[in-house]
Amino acid sequence: MASTAPGSSGAVYTDPVRYPQSASPRLRSKRAFLLLFLTLVLPGSAQIVAGDRRLGRMALRITFLVWAALIAVAVVALTNRVLLVNIFTNSWASFLIMALLAALAVGWALLFINTFRIIRPPLLKRNVRPAVAGAMVLLMVLTSGSLAYGAWLLNVSRQTFDNIFASGPAFDPVDGRYNFLLLGGDAGADRTGLRPDSMSVFSVDADTGQIVTLSLPRNFQNAQFSADSPLWQVFPEGYSCGDECILNSLYPVVTEQYPELYPESEDPGAEAMMDAASGILGLEIQSYVIVDMEGFSSLIDAMGGVKIDVGGWVPITAGEIPGTNLHYPPDGWIAPGVQTMDGYTALWYARSREFVTDFHRIARQQCVQQAMVAQLDPATLLTRFQAIASAGEEVVHTDIPQDQLGSFVDLALKSKNHEVQRMTIGPPDFGTAADNFATYPDFDLIHSRVQEKLATSAAAAAGTAEEPAPEPVEDGAIGSSDPAEPEAPAAPAPVEAPAPAQPSGPEITEAYLQELAQIGDTDTLAMLLDNNGSCSVG
Repeated sequence: MASTAPGSSGAVYTDPVRYPQSASPRLRSKRAFLLLFLTLVLPGSAQIVAGDRRLGRMALRITFLVWAALIAVAVVALTNRVLLVNIFTNSWASFLIMALLAALAVGWALLFINTFRIIRPPLLKRNVRPAVAGAMVLLMVLTSGSLAYGAWLLNVSRQTFDNIFASGPAFDPVDGRYNFLLLGGDAGADRTGLRPDSMSVFSVDADTGQIVTLSLPRNFQNAQFSADSPLWQVFPEGYSCGDECILNSLYPVVTEQYPELYPESEDPGAEAMMDAASGILGLEIQSYVIVDMEGFSSLIDAMGGVKIDVGGWVPITAGEIPGTNLHYPPDGWIAPGVQTMDGYTALWYARSREFVTDFHRIARQQCVQQAMVAQLDPATLLTRFQAIASAGEEVVHTDIPQDQLGSFVDLALKSKNHEVQRMTIGPPDFGTAADNFATYPDFDLIHSRVQEKLATSAAAAAGTAEEPAPEPVEDGAIGSSDPAEPEAPAAPAPVEAPAPAQPSGPEITEAYLQELAQIGDTDTLAMLLDNNGSCSVG
């Protein structure tokens, strides 16, 4: 506002907000911080009260539109979270959102610069100017910087999703569940093609997100195929040619000898493994995910490590002695106890099976999988997103369509409320190592036990049934969440003398274990390491 002072011929402006010349130094300082605050909470309002009103009105319109959009996003997040995720993971939609965020970041930064000009720093006291400039820079980083970071995250995610996931429509659950096969691929220099050393089916309840992991031994034999599988033409009696036809050899066999059976597939070997898993478990497997085990360590490092309660000593396997099936003494040992493993350690923890059975390794792989699911939280994703995304592009290959991401992300969030259930198609859930269940499997028993496991887990997750009390597991058996198949009562065994207590013998240390490995005492090592599958999430 303007008024004419007595005895003066000119106008004197007395509105201290728009005309700070007439204000006191203290009022000018308050005005400066007020205008910055207005630009923070209501972009454009500082220009309305103290600057270019036309610019202010345009900025306010944009501000109100953004608020309306945020309210709409919140409503959609509460009512249809899958739709929201699908929008943000769609390539074109995420590009538009990214461009919008970048434009808003630039616009907000320009408003702060314009506000700084309106403040007119030369009118401020010298000791106040640095504080005002510092506050403006800080607010620009918090506002424009956050928007720019969000745009960058969207750009990284767009590239990652486009490189990892397939095109095509999303698929529906089967019998209320999504079933996909996770393969840990090992395509080392000493191997012909990729040979999966880790095979698990993740069965996810479409309503609750409850996950059941069904692990398949690498040496499983006689895998069956349904009549509508292309492999029925080649193996009508199942994949049953003896030791050469263990399950993990199916991938390279089909890739190299029968790729024409899956003419429309980019990965015939993976399709064959899906058909085999379907026949073994009696489930329809809908998609596959292949994780390169050599690159697995980079993914763990990108997550900042993985925390696991190690059950027992685990050797880090050394190279193979030329001309033999034996290995040099271990390169190191993973000690018992709770520890946060880096990628190298976690890789060997999941891969090692020296001195023990493949079922010990399966149990440890299940622990690593559970730990990754438990520890890959939003905070980890936000702070390590680029590293995780870059590692993911290098180590993950899948036929899951990108349009499926909405439902899968929603299920991943729900799964945090439930403990992952697990079952191994072999010891300890099916017989013992001496029973050779993996060599002579009972498929009717597998199918019935799998359905029972899924039904029990779904009921427990939905709160409609109580979990049964766990049955005792035989001494020496690997830890499991599912009891072994009950057997008929046997005659009481004669009481044997108890084994000598450990304190009377040498202390189990890395040096002692290494000494046993150097002298080739594999029997003692097998006994001492028999508990290295009894692990849990740290």
